[in-house]
Amino acid sequence: MNSLKSRHIFFPAGNHLLACPMAKDNIYQDPQAPADFTFNSRVAEVFDDMLQRSVPCYHQVIDMVATLLARFVQPGDRIYDLGCSTGTTLLELSRRMATGRLEFVGIDNSAAMIDKATLKAEMFAKQDAIRFIHGDIAAVELEPCGACILNYTLQFIRPLARQRFLTRLHQALKPGGVLIISEKIICHDLEINRAFIDFYHDFKRSQGYTETEIARKRAALENILIPFSIRENGELLKKSGFSQVETFFQWFNFASLVAIKD
Repeated sequence: MNSLKSRHIFFPAGNHLLACPMAKDNIYQDPQAPADFTFNSRVAEVFDDMLQRSVPCYHQVIDMVATLLARFVQPGDRIYDLGCSTGTTLLELSRRMATGRLEFVGIDNSAAMIDKATLKAEMFAKQDAIRFIHGDIAAVELEPCGACILNYTLQFIRPLARQRFLTRLHQALKPGGVLIISEKIICHDLEINRAFIDFYHDFKRSQGYTETEIARKRAALENILIPFSIRENGELLKKSGFSQVETFFQWFNFASLVAIKD
């Protein structure tokens, strides 16, 4: 049973902080944990803690995404977060960009994630600013938008389907619209790639994960999460219609890219 007492997630609100109980991720302490990683209700319960302890610089990247969007989106634009999980990114963006008359839409194919996101939006009185949709991001019809966010989402889409998916996003974006992608990445130099993985495992140990948890989760994700290199992601974006593509963040084997539609 996951404890709700050990950690909290904080969202700035004016000059004070709102705290939301956050269950601790101990899924892979259990020898009976699923062999393959799935975004089920058990994962949704601990997902906020899992992200903070598994994704280096998680909140810094959200801050950088907010800065980029403030520069490129227009008042009244629609912003999609595809694979929105529990809604943390959209909640922070709606706080940071409250004066822009923006519409925030989160889509995720996990009903448990959408339920958690909806509850958090109600908790922070953001249900009028944000709406969440339960659906397949590769199939839901997208309305014209000023920005799309894919934070640690593309890596879970089958490689052969990624270009077609990105082309759909390019078509949905208005001219001048932005696509922001954050991903776990690989390096094709084996020595450097091995070093980056070692640094990442050191990071997870520093966050309290045991060797057993690290090994079990890595095995569970092995055939589910398929990372590309920065170069490969950039090439996919350009083949999908984006002529302006730049990396704006990298921490060893994690990177974020921004692409702009002409």
